[in-house]
Amino acid sequence: MGKIPLPAVHGRINHLTADVYHARLFVAASGNDSVEALDVRTNSLLDSIHGVVEPHGVAYLKSSNRIFATNGGDGTLRMFDGATLKPNGSLHIGKDADNIGVDSIQNRVYVGYGDGALAVLDSNGKRLADIALIAHPESFQVAEKQPRLFVNLPDSHSVAVVDSNSFKVLAEWPVKEGQDNFPIALDETNRRVFVACRRPARLLILDMDSGLVLANLATVGDADDLFYDPIHTRLYVIGGQGQIAIYAQETADRYVGIDSVATVAGARTGLFVPEWNRLFVAVREFGGHAAEIRIYQPQ
Repeated sequence: MGKIPLPAVHGRINHLTADVYHARLFVAASGNDSVEALDVRTNSLLDSIHGVVEPHGVAYLKSSNRIFATNGGDGTLRMFDGATLKPNGSLHIGKDADNIGVDSIQNRVYVGYGDGALAVLDSNGKRLADIALIAHPESFQVAEKQPRLFVNLPDSHSVAVVDSNSFKVLAEWPVKEGQDNFPIALDETNRRVFVACRRPARLLILDMDSGLVLANLATVGDADDLFYDPIHTRLYVIGGQGQIAIYAQETADRYVGIDSVATVAGARTGLFVPEWNRLFVAVREFGGHAAEIRIYQPQ
């Protein structure tokens, strides 16, 4: 395990994104009103981006070489030049601007906000459309092999399936096995959708075509991020209870818990980057210890 120290970051740390082309990691430091730019080759801080207000989500899009950051504090989306990290645009999205998803094939950016909507933007941040949802969207995933978005709606205990061509909601799958379904991940090869619930702490495996629950496993509490590892055919659930729960995918319908890695209470966000075979976990300052990004290499 390695780590990247963040001694100047205080308060809550939200989501992360990777720029795999330039070996950079970007961290939305919500409580610090900053986005931290990190070099994963040297495990060091490159720069701190300020001019953001309680950033929730962050994304990088290669085609426009831009960094996008949602600001929960004022409902804006701020954009920054990927080379200089200087501001190069902003857009008012709406209250509770939250998670960001990138469609690198169609060069689009999706932003969840408000009581139930996704804003659709082009690669330069121009607003193309808004997709109405029945509740506030939390984590969502953009499929790569089909024009679909899979969106967690914890307030309505459901998952919305959206057509990314027509911007229409095609289905709403009820989540009856638990509440607070925040993180979501996809395995498009085996056509599976993974959802983690907080109350009770359960990991659900859904059929991508029907939404049928095929497996239901106990998992770590206070889950906020969930990743599918296609290299090792595993699932990683990061929970604020202070653990990473790891599952092996034995078949498309069979999953077995194989390990639990201790982290720190409250560390519930992170990022798995298949291109680097690294799992990053954000740890806020605690007990006299500075904030840091912990790095794990799956074997």
